[in-house]
Amino acid sequence: MYNVLLVDDEPFITEGLVDILDWASFDLQVVGSAQDGEEALQMLQRMDVHLLVTDISMPVMTGLQLIRRVRQFQPGLKVIILSGFNEFDYLKEGMQLGIENYLLKPINIEELESTLNNVTEKLNRAEREEKFDALGAQIIRDNILHRWLTGDISQTEFAERTQLLGISIDLPKLGVLMVRTVEDNFTLAQQVEQSLRDERFCTVFRDLDGDVAIIVSLHEHEHPQRLLHIANHVVHTFQDEELRIGIGTIGCKAQHGSTSRSEAKKALEYALVDPHRKVFEYTPAATSAETETVGTLKASLNREYARLILARDQQQLKEQINKDFAELSQAEGMTPSELQNIALGICSDFRVVLREVKREEDGDLFLQMIERIRSASYREELLEAIQYAAEETIALLSRDTRSPVVQQVLGHVAAHYGEELSLKMLGAQYHIHPVYLGQLFHKEIGETFTDYLNKYRIERAKEKLRTTSEKVQDISRSVGYWETGYFYKQFRKYVGISPTEYKTLQ
Repeated sequence: MYNVLLVDDEPFITEGLVDILDWASFDLQVVGSAQDGEEALQMLQRMDVHLLVTDISMPVMTGLQLIRRVRQFQPGLKVIILSGFNEFDYLKEGMQLGIENYLLKPINIEELESTLNNVTEKLNRAEREEKFDALGAQIIRDNILHRWLTGDISQTEFAERTQLLGISIDLPKLGVLMVRTVEDNFTLAQQVEQSLRDERFCTVFRDLDGDVAIIVSLHEHEHPQRLLHIANHVVHTFQDEELRIGIGTIGCKAQHGSTSRSEAKKALEYALVDPHRKVFEYTPAATSAETETVGTLKASLNREYARLILARDQQQLKEQINKDFAELSQAEGMTPSELQNIALGICSDFRVVLREVKREEDGDLFLQMIERIRSASYREELLEAIQYAAEETIALLSRDTRSPVVQQVLGHVAAHYGEELSLKMLGAQYHIHPVYLGQLFHKEIGETFTDYLNKYRIERAKEKLRTTSEKVQDISRSVGYWETGYFYKQFRKYVGISPTEYKTLQ
């Protein structure tokens, strides 16, 4: 809603204008009226007004004098002149001052309404352009900072770009915090930045993964607990928001940004298995022996655990876990706390495997697994908790509750998402009524077939935009959208920005 100020030395004119027009239908509201230019000028200096409707001939200060004065501090104000004088000089000067229209009294209501429509459209267009310019600048800023923290830009180029964008990261050391929310919140970066306005040397942006990064610059001997202080401040500020914060280590500015970001991301992974905590500090291995042993375990997990889970080989998986933890318990400097953290990480990986294969999980069951691991006091109890997690993961993987026809539909979408697909066509292919198929699909997958298909196509489009140099129009067709405009609409709906903007960020 845009604000309007009415100015005329005859009150019945302003009162009549308020009554005779449905201002709200033009997205306008009258916020005040004045009887001369001087009074109006004072009101304009303290009020937020978008449109001025003023008479020309008034005592103290004329309408033209008022317009000239207000242009000095509000050059974009829209103005409509009302006049009882059909004189070319008045019209000429009004046009030079940038008015929207010069209307003669008695006022032609249809002409006034037409003018108001045009004014509202201009105000809407200006607002859209301002938002687009702000979004474009934000995307460029986020892209530069993301490239810097991922080592994808030289220090020279980064220094040039930050100077141009007014970004200051000048202190000798830095650490990175990563903030992640359960639900997507596209305004979280701006909200976090606002909450840290009293914290010096904090640079906030949204990275390409959708997380919010906080780069904290520090003096040479500044206490490292400052990162934890900032994390706790954000948690307290957004206590009603389901968010988690990972904290990387502190190091020299030029070399450490990418490392600290990676550490903060790794710390965030524990949020998957420990829902009671909100802040996770990255802790590097204390000794070379620990590093080597833990590294061996992770490699073993990557090579063997996932394979054994997918093969449903419960006995072999049990033996592998026993072997790994026997080695870990004898590692130099290994503590019960570290063993527990490793067990939580294994549980997290079990969960990831299940999610990737079935695209679903039993959240309550995994919470039980986590609680057993966290409450274990002895190595034997810890091993029992991990074995329980392994057994239940394999059981969940083996239990496929989806009907055969829904499994066939999912497979068909994966193989033919670039083609024309509909419930009617799939119903005919699998000999089932399309209405019933739609209901069955929604019940088992948790969303409509159309939503699932659009999300699947948009994910494939994102992959192509990231990894190929194909034109957006070609990518649109390759994932099943023959109308590029509709593709843009769906992409913006699920990603938040257009395909072109997304491609420029890669």
